[in-house]
Amino acid sequence: MNKKSILVSIKQLNRVVFTTNELAAFSGKSLSATTQALNFLRKEGLIQKLYRGIWAEAIGTRLSPYVVIPFLFSRHRAYLSFISALHLYGMVEQIPQEITLASTAHTKSIKTKIGTFSVHHIAPSFFKGFVWYRGESKFLIAEPEKALIDCLYLSAFKKKQFAYFPELHFPKSFRFKRAKEWVKKISNSKVRTYVQKKLDLLLKNSNGK
Repeated sequence: MNKKSILVSIKQLNRVVFTTNELAAFSGKSLSATTQALNFLRKEGLIQKLYRGIWAEAIGTRLSPYVVIPFLFSRHRAYLSFISALHLYGMVEQIPQEITLASTAHTKSIKTKIGTFSVHHIAPSFFKGFVWYRGESKFLIAEPEKALIDCLYLSAFKKKQFAYFPELHFPKSFRFKRAKEWVKKISNSKVRTYVQKKLDLLLKNSNGK
């Protein structure tokens, strides 16, 4: 595959971020040939490598780290949740140092060129309550109520960073009733009881309805 053909394939994908695997499948070239061509373009400064097998155009692009989320896992889905989601919704002011994701994959930290992602395991039965951010097909994000319950859910497993919210603001659109419904969907009875107590305390302190 020559330089010209790989650039044409990238343009035809019509997406800023792309993977080696999908570009190989799209172009009909072998994975090794595609990888070699991509590394050549990277050296030329035409594209940039964000993470293993994940690339982006390097010229005239200003990337948000969130656009990488759908490409981080080949066999699992992930959605923005916990503190990062609450921050995007304006419920917490502090900007998280890491981007927090919920996934059925194992808990781990992923360092990419444009941001560090803290991935936290969620039971498959509780892997729900997310939508496309602003209705656009760029990345998935937990609904505000689910993002909060996800935090309380993790805090039940001794993850202290998700147990306290020094500056938590509830917008008028936040539905405490909806949050309570998510608590009921937690299959582990001990965790469910713990999360309900934490939510009741937040409700009491905020006078939420």
